[in-house]
Amino acid sequence: MNAATIRVLLADDEGLVRSGFRVLLDLEDDITVVGEATTGAEAIEQARATRPDVVLMDIRMPKLDGIQATAHIARTHGLERTRILILTTYDTDANVFEALQAGASGFLLKDAGPAELLHAIRVIAAGDALLAPRITRRLISQFTAQQTATQAAEETLAVLTQREREVLALVGQGMSNAEIGTALHLSPATARTHVGNAMRKLGTRDRAQLVVIAYRTGLTRP
Repeated sequence: MNAATIRVLLADDEGLVRSGFRVLLDLEDDITVVGEATTGAEAIEQARATRPDVVLMDIRMPKLDGIQATAHIARTHGLERTRILILTTYDTDANVFEALQAGASGFLLKDAGPAELLHAIRVIAAGDALLAPRITRRLISQFTAQQTATQAAEETLAVLTQREREVLALVGQGMSNAEIGTALHLSPATARTHVGNAMRKLGTRDRAQLVVIAYRTGLTRP
């Protein structure tokens, strides 16, 4: 195993699903499966034991669901670099937004093709957020709209400079650093710096939480 190998933990209560994922991932030179879990509690234990780069986390599992397990892992010391990719069956699942709030880095439909799944794992492992196109940001906006309050939004965004607000709005639209740079006439490196500053000031774990904040504050709208 080389230093660039992505270590993946599979958390799903369906044996056939886990087996299918393992067969697919074992064929990749840069990905290795370091463990499997059938419940949310097992996912937490396995994450602590194996310290994976990415956890493929099913939402609906016995004893402790994927959202609760995600929240535990996200706040566990030593697992700050572990990224969680939520797997969901239905694109109307309200729990997706809760999962992002809990600390997930993105989500993907279970019926995604092999290439899409592999791409998602690599994107998440690299520290970027991933929102499946078929689920779309419409879902996020649907559940954040009810929580948006102007005063609370202003208090949240008060720590940001005007440029950081502009960058945050574009992050909320799903833009990459290069795309943000082009839109704002900045270099990708400068765009990345602004994204990093926004993450630090807002206390977010990664880019996915910036997307949630952008919608929750009304900075980004569908």
